[in-house]
Amino acid sequence: MERGDLIKVAEEIKKAKLIVALTGAGISTESGIPDFRSKDGIWSKFDMNEYGYIDNIISQPEKVWKMLKILIEDIAKAEPNNGHKAIAEMEKFGYLHAVITQNVDGLHQKAGSKNVIEIHGNFREARCLRCGRIYDIGYALKQEIPKCECGGLLKPNAIFFGEPIPKDVFIKSFSMVEKCDVMLVVGTSAMVYPAAQFPIIAKQNGAKIIEINNEPSMISNIADYSLYGKAGEILPSLVKHLFF
Repeated sequence: MERGDLIKVAEEIKKAKLIVALTGAGISTESGIPDFRSKDGIWSKFDMNEYGYIDNIISQPEKVWKMLKILIEDIAKAEPNNGHKAIAEMEKFGYLHAVITQNVDGLHQKAGSKNVIEIHGNFREARCLRCGRIYDIGYALKQEIPKCECGGLLKPNAIFFGEPIPKDVFIKSFSMVEKCDVMLVVGTSAMVYPAAQFPIIAKQNGAKIIEINNEPSMISNIADYSLYGKAGEILPSLVKHLFF
């Protein structure tokens, strides 16, 4: 991370009219929540093909819910880190207008962000696969195989592989992506679609792409600026430059 790059990025943000952040699991690892795809990530401990698809929870709910309860407990203990707080501060002072997050942990909201679009849903709620009723996740956690009052199987109100992103969520996200002048891409490998398309679409529409990540990602080749390191260090430094 070079100070000169931070100054340039801050100037791009200051002159932009609409700034959007796209965040992934990498921003939450500093809060103690493991990501999915790294060597120590969730899919290194639990086979994605056995636990990650909607068919898995339908065919083997007891097995999948055992894994989910471990993950949900870890998320419940987590607190926003300085990266989440910096993003919330940027929004508060008009330097950010929306956060599109792939995360299901709710840490952006805990940090104070208001306009958060959760494209993969969340783990605060459970949804019935039969009637669609929504429960607080605590209701589901009390049961070995969580069921709705109608008898239908409950799942976290998050998107599993094989499930579509809700149409209204996708439309809202796409609208912000298409119109933004600057997109911050924070803590994502940019390997999961449709989120991986968003920086490409923004770039095609003239936006500046600012990548903040531990290492190069699939969108590094289109980024106008790439700041490598911890989001919890880079983002607070960026915020300081916004006020100079």
